[in-house]
Amino acid sequence: MASLLALLSSLLWGTADFEGGRLSKKHAPIAVLGFSQVLGLIFGIILMIITGAWHARAFGDGGYFIPGVFAGLMGYAGLFCLYAGLSTGRMGVVSPISSMGAVVPLTYALLNGDKLSTITSIGVVLALIGVFCASGPELSQGLPLKPLLLAFGAAIGFGVALTFMSIGSESSALMTMVVMRASTFLVTINIAIKFKSLGGFSKSEMPSLIFMGVSDFLANLLLGIACNNGLVSIAMVLGSLFPIATAVLAFKILHERLHKVQYVGIVLAVAGVGLISAF
Repeated sequence: MASLLALLSSLLWGTADFEGGRLSKKHAPIAVLGFSQVLGLIFGIILMIITGAWHARAFGDGGYFIPGVFAGLMGYAGLFCLYAGLSTGRMGVVSPISSMGAVVPLTYALLNGDKLSTITSIGVVLALIGVFCASGPELSQGLPLKPLLLAFGAAIGFGVALTFMSIGSESSALMTMVVMRASTFLVTINIAIKFKSLGGFSKSEMPSLIFMGVSDFLANLLLGIACNNGLVSIAMVLGSLFPIATAVLAFKILHERLHKVQYVGIVLAVAGVGLISAF
């Protein structure tokens, strides 16, 4: 069940990123990100009220509040680095490297007691190599320093965010996600005030923004639940497969051509998931 939740999380993330990419062609990426995060917060508060999740331990040892704040801010920093890197035009360098953020929580989980069989370890390696290749790395023209540094910044930001998210989820996955969104909400408000803009979105674009906000929130929530119901290391690897969903949607809907290395990556990732699930 934990593996299924993590895979569903990656599907939701990949779909939300695809929709965000489409909106970012018309609007500033940071505006798309900020607006969708606010909508995600509203959705999370509704879930919190319905479920009564606020009764969970917030502070002290095992509390969700501090990990939630760090997860939200580090995730936002990772997204800043990602969008800044993508703006350089070297998407094929930035995207696959940033997707390797899963290595951070994987390492944390292994150092803190997760034990993987040899077969499962092989599956993990295949899945990570697969998601790297499926992102479409373009290394033939070298590695410019600026997008490379931004890509590593994004990977570290995402990886640390996922690690704190798994820690906070030990107390309450839902409340960890609410605190994450509340933290990024404060950042978003400051940005909106600075630029005196709400993004300039039309009413027809609201369904897409709502979908992004809800999907992203649910993706985080499902991954947090998966961490509580299985090995954190496995959940984080399976949850990191979201670039594959984005690439497939771009191929199917936007008719973007996939490179040979992306086909290889998808096959490797599927093989890795098969080994992880089977053993």
